[in-house]
Amino acid sequence: MPKARGVPGAQGGLAGALNASLKSNGGIWFGWSGQEAEQFTGSINYVRSDEGVTTATIDLEHQDVEEYYNGYANSTLWPLLHYRIDLTKYEREFAKGYERVNERFAQSVLPLVEPDDQVWVHDYHLLPLGERLRSHGLNNKIGFFLHTPWPPTNLFVSLPYHERLVRSMLHYDLLGFQCDAWLDSFLHYCWKELGATVDYDTGAITFEGRTTIARAYPIGIDFEFFTAKGNTGEARQAQQRLLSSTRHRAAMIGVDRLDYSKGLPERMEGIARFFDRYPEKARDLVFIQIAPPSREDIGSYQDIRATLEQKAGQINGARSDVDVVPIRYVNRGYSQEELYGFYRGSRIGLVTPLRDGMNLVAKEYVAAQDPDDPGVLILSRFAGAAQQLDCDGEGALLINPHSADDISHNIHIALEMPLAERKARFDKMITSVREENVQRWAENFIGDLASTGS
Repeated sequence: MPKARGVPGAQGGLAGALNASLKSNGGIWFGWSGQEAEQFTGSINYVRSDEGVTTATIDLEHQDVEEYYNGYANSTLWPLLHYRIDLTKYEREFAKGYERVNERFAQSVLPLVEPDDQVWVHDYHLLPLGERLRSHGLNNKIGFFLHTPWPPTNLFVSLPYHERLVRSMLHYDLLGFQCDAWLDSFLHYCWKELGATVDYDTGAITFEGRTTIARAYPIGIDFEFFTAKGNTGEARQAQQRLLSSTRHRAAMIGVDRLDYSKGLPERMEGIARFFDRYPEKARDLVFIQIAPPSREDIGSYQDIRATLEQKAGQINGARSDVDVVPIRYVNRGYSQEELYGFYRGSRIGLVTPLRDGMNLVAKEYVAAQDPDDPGVLILSRFAGAAQQLDCDGEGALLINPHSADDISHNIHIALEMPLAERKARFDKMITSVREENVQRWAENFIGDLASTGS
């Protein structure tokens, strides 16, 4: 099978998913190094990992980082794709930097692509890269996968030159989305704004003589790799640390990047409502929020951190006693082994993004549970994972993350849920998490890409 050339655009859950795919299929992972250079040269840095994955990266200039990464990618596209047009910044120089850097990526990766290779581009940082590669004569199969949501048409048209961006995406052979909701929004845009011929049954989009296939490919976790973490001493120690420190109180956990899309202030409002409604539960439940910082150079991220710290402090100030603190807010990251232990020791997993492409934390929480005494997953209905983990109403407890009352009500349900029901819900969810893993996701996408026309 020809190698897949991965061109990822972000870190986090994407990094782990792509690494697992490349270990299975072989290939080169190409992208930005995360480092700045005084002047762009296009020279490539090679790294070969222990698992046989070759990484090829380039350095960008400071102006590139400001306009392309901090600017258009994370101050324009990211908020827009998550329906936050109130936070979206429309700056001409950001757009110019985005196009310039995508052209630089195209020119840098071209010499690495062999005739039989498939090229798999990832995420919103690189939406026009396929068109740039085509302009340089590349005729290989090129696929693209979007890890974020795709907003409704009436929101996306607020982006200047939105047609130009989507037209460039239709130079890919295959477009992948996390779930049917995001796919349907994209197909609707192509039909309404471009006048393309759209076959909703097959996902075929025909425009200006070219056909692109768009489909949903729900991403999963590397189930075997992640669950093996539970056998490590680090995971067992982390679980014991959590259980001993909670002093027989039930633990409820949230693990999120510090990002406004994750609904963290709204989550705190829901928890505050719960403790207001059930004040005696402050001695029965402790909430642990792990929120490592991200994109600290962007003002909206500084604001969310200040807001979250303030809300956590207010709840603790109102509900703490000399021996009880209802909320533990931790502004740092942990290893996968430690997170596994924390998940397993928590009676409730609270995953409440306002909008999320998939959310692999929800799947990791389920994977880490003890089948004989599993916890309960409370999940936002606006996360892509809800389509799989709802399990026809018999899996996760789905909530509206904007509603403090809904969050509070479901925390109470989860806390009081009998063991038999917890086990029944877990059995439904674990089947999905085990079977719909990252390997199947990659195999499905790469297999479909191989069968598309070029």
